[in-house]
Amino acid sequence: MTTPILDCVELGPDDAQFSIIWLHGLGANGHDFEAIVPELRLPTDKKIRFIFPHAPTMPVTINGGMAMPAWYDIRSMDFLAGQDEAGIRRSEQHLIQLIWREEQRGVASQRIVLAGFSQGGAIALHTGLRYPKPLAGVMALSTYLPLDHTVAAERHAVNKALMVFMGHGSHDPVVPMRLAEASRDYLIELGYGVGWHQYYMEHSVHPEEIRDISRWLLGLM
Repeated sequence: MTTPILDCVELGPDDAQFSIIWLHGLGANGHDFEAIVPELRLPTDKKIRFIFPHAPTMPVTINGGMAMPAWYDIRSMDFLAGQDEAGIRRSEQHLIQLIWREEQRGVASQRIVLAGFSQGGAIALHTGLRYPKPLAGVMALSTYLPLDHTVAAERHAVNKALMVFMGHGSHDPVVPMRLAEASRDYLIELGYGVGWHQYYMEHSVHPEEIRDISRWLLGLM
């Protein structure tokens, strides 16, 4: 069965030269990061399209089985225990469909950035390391690397030089700093170019982080 294209919020020109596919966190939707686009102050001549997909609605174990937008199930506060591998890989396929669509619209894979916050960042990392065409980079905010035990065997050589932006809050009560740091260290051990950015915040986005993201994106373009 073909994976359907998710509904998305889109900002930017029809003749985009760069695309940024940005996945929201658990319980949010594609509008969650829409307001950040003008704050990035990226030059209009770069012709950037932002795609903010809406995650499918599903029951989430850690929230008492309540149905909400989610990229995969979370079964305990230990995110690496009992991971929802089927859900993670299903969302990987959703993201791949969005990448393919951007390529069909004329944006080369080398000009596509995968981005995400929390759960969305986990899917961006997971997918970017495995994608069979070179990508511009991955932006992983307040998140961690899921299914890390499969990365060494499944990562694609074409993205061995993938640039990764990781931003995390020093007081994050949702995704512990130690988990993000362990993901960062493992990615560096595998040879990826990881830019680590720590902010005095909880599970959120900091104004300084927005400035750093803008500089990083411009460096890819």
